[in-house]
Amino acid sequence: MSDVLGKELDTADFDDVNGTPAPATDAPLLHNISSPADVKALPADQLTELCREIRNTLLSYGHTHGGHIGSNLGMVEATVALHRVFDSPLDRIVFDVSHQSYVHKMLTGRALAYLDPRHFQDVTGFTNPDESKHDQFVLGHTGTSISLACGIAKTRDAELAGNGTSNIGNVVAVIGDGSLSSGVAFEGLNNAAEQGGNLIIIFNDNEMSIAGDFGGMYGPLARLRASGGTAQPNLFNAFGLDYRYVEAGNDVNALVKAFAEVRDIDHPVVVHIHTLKGAGYEGSAGNDQPLRHADAAQQVEGIPATDNVLHAEPWHSDHCNLSDHEPHEGQCEASHWQNPDASLGKPEDPRKYYGKMAMAALEPRFATEPGLVVISPATPGSNGITHEFRERAGAHYVDTGITESHAVAFAAGIARAGGTPVVATTASFFQRAYDQFFQEMSLNRSRVTVLDFLGGLSGSDNTHSGAYDLSMFANIPQVTMLVPTSGRDYLDDLAWATLPAGDADAPDGAVVIRVPGEGILAAERDPNLLPITGGHEVARSEFTTADMLAWRVNQFGSRVAIVGLGNTYPLAERTAAALAADHGIVATVIDPRQCTSLDISALESLRAEHSLIVTLEDGQLEGGWGEKITAYYANSSNDHSRNPQVLNFGASKEFTDRIPLAELNARYGLTVEHLVSTIADAIARR
Repeated sequence: MSDVLGKELDTADFDDVNGTPAPATDAPLLHNISSPADVKALPADQLTELCREIRNTLLSYGHTHGGHIGSNLGMVEATVALHRVFDSPLDRIVFDVSHQSYVHKMLTGRALAYLDPRHFQDVTGFTNPDESKHDQFVLGHTGTSISLACGIAKTRDAELAGNGTSNIGNVVAVIGDGSLSSGVAFEGLNNAAEQGGNLIIIFNDNEMSIAGDFGGMYGPLARLRASGGTAQPNLFNAFGLDYRYVEAGNDVNALVKAFAEVRDIDHPVVVHIHTLKGAGYEGSAGNDQPLRHADAAQQVEGIPATDNVLHAEPWHSDHCNLSDHEPHEGQCEASHWQNPDASLGKPEDPRKYYGKMAMAALEPRFATEPGLVVISPATPGSNGITHEFRERAGAHYVDTGITESHAVAFAAGIARAGGTPVVATTASFFQRAYDQFFQEMSLNRSRVTVLDFLGGLSGSDNTHSGAYDLSMFANIPQVTMLVPTSGRDYLDDLAWATLPAGDADAPDGAVVIRVPGEGILAAERDPNLLPITGGHEVARSEFTTADMLAWRVNQFGSRVAIVGLGNTYPLAERTAAALAADHGIVATVIDPRQCTSLDISALESLRAEHSLIVTLEDGQLEGGWGEKITAYYANSSNDHSRNPQVLNFGASKEFTDRIPLAELNARYGLTVEHLVSTIADAIARR
């Protein structure tokens, strides 16, 4: 791998013990930045050198650790200029989605977390006030910076009106990388114009979203770029906002000048900066010539241009695990940065594996089902919706941009017209569409299929945990949530959910399919992790609603029944095997396959021979699935002596931040050792 100056990494750059790069020594300016005051103190002619050091640090960090590298490479100069001009934390800077905040963190006392691999885990991938007084919010989703900034500015203005003083100066919202397409961003613009007062909105226009930029506003934005900010219509002026344009968005001196002109302004203003996403990254393999912006090519000194027009995202998760939307496991190989399409030499993660599986099942149907549409509110590559699939799918694939609420409402409209929509994104992102799930989708019994990725426990950061998806989806009326425990079940669930409208066996309403996670994929790759079934699957013979919602008993036993939902099902089998080996207890083992309703016949069949029911789920226990079984037995009989004891195992009601999955499982008692001990003790007491 080479950096922007062509310096080749060699063996001297790596630690002999663990094979990871040694702490960076070629960033003397950055090493001496401990606060924004140090940025202000630099001679003006050293700002470009500081940007070079930061860019090299980002590339080295991304190569070793992963992360949102492309968006930060494009924001190097803008962030340096922000801290050169403004006075954080007196001036409040709010980064939208905050995956653009790595450079901000480097300049606010956290540079070592990017320079030294031994400190890479010291910071999260997003802003976090617990890390620094320079971070305003914990933010991992998108579109809200303008609204948040409006709130901060409102408080400042109220304090100034009341007593003439405030500990808040300029308020700056940094939005871009597709965030402007979020509906809440437009609501924020509308509010900002009405509110008035000092509010500076930095719009980072890199011609892209997380992947491509999609939506009607991008044509007018392109014309603004091509015209130097003079074309009409100007959507910011249409809101009544002041507007400035900076073409050279990767020129630190031009940005310092532009930001200084709006500092302490007395009314809301949008500063539209044209940047290059991935600036400094060499681009896709096979491109012999530098690629440029479609409208106004900018060539930053020492920074090869990249291909924004074709929406190539070599720095993002289509090609490498460089996304803070998922836990980082291992390293990206150096050769991979030279050839993003090369194999990383490690198995695909569950999101990509099962995402590709679903797309492969849907794609052959496009020719005969014109209404079958896959909808992704951005982040397609993270979920196995590859660029190649998107190209082949044509009109059967729609990227709505970072607009989860719109994506669900859009899907409901397709369903109403008789189409077959499949909406696919990450569990935590779907939280943004909660209203649409209730109203447009559920209340209207819209035939929408939802692919829920990264549901359940994971090592993700605290803004991307999927531990709350079961309690959210499974409690919405008229929604069926399926929780498959194998690739075959997953495809069967998808086939049933997308049966054509009017089919007698089709579900009556929306279906959410929780995409299998690490535990399921590991068991599919190693049948020894399923000691009872051994991974032998039987295809469903029917796709009726009754068949799809019936629980599956994979081992009949007595005294103890273990019901393992979704990703915890392999744990149920291993626990049962250990109970038999260590205590001579042959447990009944059940795969419920769904969490929408209880299989009453199955629960009643357990009464006579079972004194203990154990439920396992990798989601929040409180308000979750297992408690429903506890409540059923408690409320279904006046003779409580006939009720089995029920033990529920799952996650506590808490946020977790980058805690390894194995550690979370141990914390919540989701291990064979803990379960066997607890079950044996409970049986001995009865």
